[in-house]
Amino acid sequence: MDRNNPHAGSTLESLLREEDAYEDIKNDAIKSVLAYKLHEAMAAQNLSKARMAKRMQTSRSQLDRLLDPQNEGVTLHTLKRAAEAVGMRLELELRQA
Repeated sequence: MDRNNPHAGSTLESLLREEDAYEDIKNDAIKSVLAYKLHEAMAAQNLSKARMAKRMQTSRSQLDRLLDPQNEGVTLHTLKRAAEAVGMRLELELRQA
C-alpha cells in the first residue's frame, strides 16, 4: 500500500462520497439503466420510437429525452407511462438513509 496516497486501500464509493460526487454519479447510473431497459424492451417487441411515443401518448422528442441517459429532466409520470407501454411497471422505494 502506498503510504503517500491518502486514498490507497479505500473504495471507489468512499472516494466519491469524499468528493461529494457519489449521489450525482448514482443518479446518472440509475437513469442510464432505466433508459437501457426501455431500449431493450422496445427492441424485444420490435417497437419503433414513433410507435412507442404513440403508445405513451407523447411526442417522439419527449421519448428521445426519456431514452437519453444524460437527460435528468424526466418525470415519474413519464417513466410510469413508458414502463406501461412496454408491459412493465415502475417501482420506487423510500428507505431510511
